[in-house]
Amino acid sequence: MIDTILEWSNLLLDPDWIMDNGGLYLVILILFIETGFFFGFFLPGDPLLFISGVLIASTRGSVEGLSEGIGSLLYWMALFIASTLVGYYVGYWFGKKFGRYLQKKGDTLLFKRKHIEMAEAFYNEKGGLAIIIARFLPIVRTFAPIVAGMVGMEMKKFSWYNAIGAFIWVISITTLGYILGNNPWVKSNLDYVVLGIVLLVTAPVVIKFFLEKKRPKKAS
Repeated sequence: MIDTILEWSNLLLDPDWIMDNGGLYLVILILFIETGFFFGFFLPGDPLLFISGVLIASTRGSVEGLSEGIGSLLYWMALFIASTLVGYYVGYWFGKKFGRYLQKKGDTLLFKRKHIEMAEAFYNEKGGLAIIIARFLPIVRTFAPIVAGMVGMEMKKFSWYNAIGAFIWVISITTLGYILGNNPWVKSNLDYVVLGIVLLVTAPVVIKFFLEKKRPKKAS
């Protein structure tokens, strides 16, 4: 099973495989699953957004009837944002509906209690901002809306943070891929660039979170 997951993850980082198997509409589906269902935690949302930007820049992701370039970029980003918005609402509903069950559920291959605990600790540390910041954190990104539902975050507040996070996450990474997409070096070293993007996006937040967690709490 683990080998199958790794194999799928590798395929999802192959631009040619993506375009041969649904194109950027496949990316929309994957983003929805990653942000809406706990078993999608292993899906590579950050690299997929970057690769999508690269594909749009190379006109392979252009849409018939729209001008190549900015028109196609805006079209796909709007769909990516919509997909992740809906995904987070699904996650929120799931957490609200089945939160007690998840708290009692034992570990399985596709569900680990530590993922819920990690997302819950992050939520307790950052409050509502966790919904925005979590977009840039693999695994936490998937479980953050579930935890928000479990703790009963107000829907209006959740919707606000959900929208901001979706816009920032999708636009920043997809646009970066679009800007760098026509660079010859980037094209020939896409694997390394994607890895670098993931580290660049996630490392500062992860380091800051763990440093703050280790700091002794001030006595009240």
